[in-house]
Amino acid sequence: MTLNIISAQSIMFSGEVKSVTLPGTMGSFTVLKDHASLISTLAPGLVVYTDNGGATHDTEITGGIVSVDNNIISVCVA
Repeated sequence: MTLNIISAQSIMFSGEVKSVTLPGTMGSFTVLKDHASLISTLAPGLVVYTDNGGATHDTEITGGIVSVDNNIISVCVA
């Protein structure tokens, strides 16, 4: 899967990942390969992702939106 985390100022991360856990406004949720398409709002919190090597990383966000479609996860943060 490809994860893109972008803000108005910069691309915070762009790369291949195995999983992504996001802070949805109705609770956190995890996206894995071949996840159903969705669009959701995000609350302040951590975006936690596992790269293809198995290492876990996190990025703190203050909110935003996420789009998941065809194994591309696009996170637009405030």
